[in-house]
Amino acid sequence: MSITPHRVARIAIASAVLLIVGTGCQQGQRRAGPMRAIWVTRYDYKTPADVVRIMDNCKQAGFNTVLFQVRGNGTVAYPSRIEPWSEEFGFKDPGFDPLALAVGEAHRRGLALHAWVNVMPAWRGEAPPPIRTQLYNAHPEWFFYDSARRREPLVHVAGSERRKWYVSLNPCLPEVRRYLVRLMHEIVSNYPVDGLHLDYIRFPNESIVTGEQIPDYPRDPRSLALFNRETGSDPKVHPAAWKQWRADQVTRLVAQIQQMMKQTRPQAMLTAAVKSTPDGGLPHFQDARRWVAQGLVDAIFPMNYTSSVDEFGARNAMWMAQRRPPQVWIVPGVNISENKPPREAAITTRKQMELSAQSTGHFAVFAYSLLFDNSPVVRTASANDANLSPQQQRQREIVPFLKWLNEYSRSRNR
Repeated sequence: MSITPHRVARIAIASAVLLIVGTGCQQGQRRAGPMRAIWVTRYDYKTPADVVRIMDNCKQAGFNTVLFQVRGNGTVAYPSRIEPWSEEFGFKDPGFDPLALAVGEAHRRGLALHAWVNVMPAWRGEAPPPIRTQLYNAHPEWFFYDSARRREPLVHVAGSERRKWYVSLNPCLPEVRRYLVRLMHEIVSNYPVDGLHLDYIRFPNESIVTGEQIPDYPRDPRSLALFNRETGSDPKVHPAAWKQWRADQVTRLVAQIQQMMKQTRPQAMLTAAVKSTPDGGLPHFQDARRWVAQGLVDAIFPMNYTSSVDEFGARNAMWMAQRRPPQVWIVPGVNISENKPPREAAITTRKQMELSAQSTGHFAVFAYSLLFDNSPVVRTASANDANLSPQQQRQREIVPFLKWLNEYSRSRNR
């Protein structure tokens, strides 16, 4: 069936309604000062002492916002009625609530705490999860299937290369979007978080092994029927409309999460980690340019991961040119690379932090484990750098600069 002008008009109207519903940013958590954020992954904490140490280090280093990961792939780090405990805790209650403790310890130190969630990933492993209630086992129909009705594989293989990767929920299904909104509601309704940080808010459809051809997910009958019902067409007939429709479903999910947050915790920020350039996420059906233009989020965190300071600055400029409305924050992500000597990588990080502060006013550093080990923040220079861990060597370059930058920013805002 072809797409008639009447159907094209219907699609355009539906998209406009979707965007109008989501338009408008939350304003409650806006601070006078700039955001200096750091990502703390789910691998960085196992005990209450770990959480306390994390907040101590983040505060002493000069950060003011902690992005604390509580969902990785269909398991969580808080007592949920919806999803099981994370595999990092052996799928069992660890005897404390990491998210509650993190919020309390962060607020005690004057830090903002944003709950960081991987949205689409629903499992990652060589084998299915060992508990039947996990999504992979409980709702196989919610995952990606190819045109031959084969489920997205757990392990990607090409020649001698073999690698496991996330298997994804299918956001084209309304029931999946409702489930994810309900999960996000559980977090923001039960914890006084300052924000909800969405990661992998896209299709995780990148090539995992060399030369791999990713199927054109999803091709399950239900997704195809939904596309046909809304457009009157078939992906083979109108591939451009098929691409746009899938991006629209991700955007619809963002709008639904925003609407829920307005009703549940309007003072909290809704933010999203996105690709490094405005159009970089489109192959993964992440239309972040649209989210910024329509104010569907309060801030985006472009993962501006590069060792080139010039390229980093050019990408920031691209994002700032897209910033409509202006109250949507652009928070560039700065990656402390592990592939360079610690001091060199730290100097690049410092330059990128300074450039972000000048161009966007904000930045976020990836990641906690690259900057901190189990020892306190380094306060004095060592006579012998060989005695310092890689994290401590990075601290010597980054932490004094970060503290100076915060003081400078505060003086400018007075």
